[in-house]
Amino acid sequence: MPTLEHLSPDALRHTVITFRDAMKAHAPGINRLNVYPVPDGDTGTNMARTLDAVVAELEGADRGMETTCNAISHGSLMGARGNSGVILSQILRGLAGTMKEVTEGSALKVAEALKAASAAAYQAVLKPIEGTILTVVRESADAAHESAQSGGSLVVVLRAARAAGKSALERTPDMLPVLKDAGVVDAGGAGFLLLLDAALHVVDGVPIPEPEEFEGPNDEQLEAAAHRRATDGSVDVSELRYEVMYFLHLDDGKIQNFKEDWGEIGDSIVVVGGDGLFNCHVHTNDIGAAIEVAIDLGGRPKQIRVTDLFEEMAEDHAKREAAIASGHVASRAGAGLPPVTCAVVAVSSGDGLSELFGQLGVQGVVTGGQTLNPSTAELLAAVEAVNAQQVVVLPNNKNIIPVAEQLDALTSKTVVVVPTKSMPAALAALVLYDPEADAASNGEEMSEAAESVATGEVTRAVRATTTDAGAVSEGDWIGIVRRAQAGDAGAEPGDDGIVAISGTLDGATVALLEEMVGPRAEIVTVVEGRDAGAAHTEVVRAWLLEHRPDVQVEVHRGGQPLYPYLFGVE
Repeated sequence: MPTLEHLSPDALRHTVITFRDAMKAHAPGINRLNVYPVPDGDTGTNMARTLDAVVAELEGADRGMETTCNAISHGSLMGARGNSGVILSQILRGLAGTMKEVTEGSALKVAEALKAASAAAYQAVLKPIEGTILTVVRESADAAHESAQSGGSLVVVLRAARAAGKSALERTPDMLPVLKDAGVVDAGGAGFLLLLDAALHVVDGVPIPEPEEFEGPNDEQLEAAAHRRATDGSVDVSELRYEVMYFLHLDDGKIQNFKEDWGEIGDSIVVVGGDGLFNCHVHTNDIGAAIEVAIDLGGRPKQIRVTDLFEEMAEDHAKREAAIASGHVASRAGAGLPPVTCAVVAVSSGDGLSELFGQLGVQGVVTGGQTLNPSTAELLAAVEAVNAQQVVVLPNNKNIIPVAEQLDALTSKTVVVVPTKSMPAALAALVLYDPEADAASNGEEMSEAAESVATGEVTRAVRATTTDAGAVSEGDWIGIVRRAQAGDAGAEPGDDGIVAISGTLDGATVALLEEMVGPRAEIVTVVEGRDAGAAHTEVVRAWLLEHRPDVQVEVHRGGQPLYPYLFGVE
């Protein structure tokens, strides 16, 4: 391909999409670098999800430079995830704000855009810390601007930016002691370099680097990173328990006061946006105060999201230890993806399910499920990324099966689809997965296992309707059953569909169990969703203990939205 002298709107779009695809491939490795500001292992994931939102916005935008840049700016603002995603969104908004001034980007304009991106990123953070993504962006931008001022072409400017960024990334441990203690470079900075890699790929055909198999910190280093203490006796960022994020409607003139007030109660403060709408992120020990600050200034917070960082890190540690102990995954020291004869790609609707799939040997996970069906391109990217020439795909939803069935014709790899319609069916199928068997053999064995499982779901009705089980009102809890196709797996006989209706979650759950779990059932798998609480799960356990005392009960935290409980009966 010829080397581009200017960055056209199409080239800019292609750069962003390539950046998103590269970030998805590199996310696991970048996650393993993530120890600052807290070692929660989600930097790569949050940056990838932020870019998903940008690409989705681009898909609906006209192809001119201004509309392209507006889409990048709006998509990154509304789709930013986590601390790293919010900073990335400001970098993209800084780039877009400069590029929209021209119909095509010259070498000098691209360099100016990188400078604007750096300035925007620093402006978004209340207390800029060197040795982070901020440093990597700034030194990349400075090198690009110096090269452009010296008459460098577009590709020369981008190469200068990439070299300076790489050098800055390698020096981040010298600037931020926690990185040196953990033996890693900054995760956000590593993610940013992929933007420059994507630009060089589009402009000059330079191949995107293969994902690196970062070893990441060991458990002792993680423990140290999670319990750092400030030498002056103040509260260190690692001691702040909650991540609070929300969109805020507030006059632009009050936003500095808002950031300073947040600075009194927290850290890792990032606020991006403008024209009365901001995306806000803070780590704090006082959730209420984090929200009251906005209200006291006359603002209107919405879509408030709170994450318990301590619980998230503890769960991640426990899952990693359990996976290592069970032999399902390699230890952190050997955490690459070794080649196998046949890999598995699975669609997952929750972080807990993704973790569980990984423990069962799944090499590629694509986010999706009911109301969130992944595209053929997303599934294909996962198939291409796994380290095998034969791949089994688990769609885990009836609407995704037809999409998955297109994959074999789109790749040189052999792809076999096991037509799973639920997450519990996938779990049953994975019990028989053999990474050293071929895809055809795996597909046959796994399909048989999936078909032998009856699955059930508990969710809330979004509209009133009439069913064979009775009238359903909007807001009712309903239980839906999908019978097994082979031997009924201990489920009670009957038709698929809504079988339980109740005004309470517990009522619908128990009624569904009564319909599903017959006297011949041997194993009941319970997958807890995002809205499942300990008290609700105890109701499930109590019913099974009283009415089906001989069944083996397995409870997993799936984290899926919309469905507090998924059940599998074998």
